[in-house]
Amino acid sequence: MYPRVQLGILCGLFGYSRQAWYKKQKAIYKRAVEEHLIIEMVSDVREEMPRIGSRKLTKILNDSKVEIGRDALIDILRRNGLLVRRRRNRIKTTQSYHWLRKYRNLIKGLNPTGPHQLWVSDITYIKVTDGVLYLFLITDAYSKKIIGFCLADSLEATHAIQALKMALRQKPVGTHKLIHHSDRGVQYCCRDYVKLLEKAKIQISMTEDGDPLDNSIAERVNGILKDEWIYEKRNLDACLAKTYVPKIINIYNEKRPHLSIDLLTPNQAHLLQGKLKRRWRNYPQKNRFLPYEKEAVKQLST
Repeated sequence: MYPRVQLGILCGLFGYSRQAWYKKQKAIYKRAVEEHLIIEMVSDVREEMPRIGSRKLTKILNDSKVEIGRDALIDILRRNGLLVRRRRNRIKTTQSYHWLRKYRNLIKGLNPTGPHQLWVSDITYIKVTDGVLYLFLITDAYSKKIIGFCLADSLEATHAIQALKMALRQKPVGTHKLIHHSDRGVQYCCRDYVKLLEKAKIQISMTEDGDPLDNSIAERVNGILKDEWIYEKRNLDACLAKTYVPKIINIYNEKRPHLSIDLLTPNQAHLLQGKLKRRWRNYPQKNRFLPYEKEAVKQLST
């Protein structure tokens, strides 16, 4: 620290009073302490949710009485090398070329207003050190809660049936007009799977043109589990995966907020009814160019 006389001279040279200099140093120290505490809290959250994004982190921090905006949090994450990047990878799990009966799409334009109105199903793969496993999921489209799952070492329909039986145990008595939506995979068209749905008086809906957007909710849930947890787990073998996957599904349902359900967790949203606010904005394609970019495109096209 500068001696008092030298400090006074320096402050005079740079147009500061001594009190202003001390005040600024105190503010710098306070910000450094606050940033350190935020980093510690983010690290604690990422112990359970390694790749959770900045918007969800902001919500969790605000719920913990830490007042910080999303942009300020992003700046802190960037300075400390804590921003995450999305991964892309894919193995085909849908076997849609078969002779079994297929069903038409019943959910075009459908927006569920409560839980147990629409279930979506899908299968995703998990790479482990000793091979590949397959995760069969059933998700409630309203709350984004995973209500049925099965982790297996094959794509046999029996595993899809096991996930469905888990979901059926959560179906409230007297539920009407519930729709089960999936792709046209052989697992969802097989006799035993269809028989379970018909016995429970659940309508059957399937994608029709192979567009992944027709089953986007299920695809999104698959991506969250893999991008935010499974890919972050090192040396994950089949034995460890069978205990790890149920654990992360529980964290996903209980602790991870979603932008599509007003930053609630799936368990919280599952107790509600009515339209839920989405916390993202869709930008029209026609407005994707800035004015000078539009002029450049116009010149290129002439």
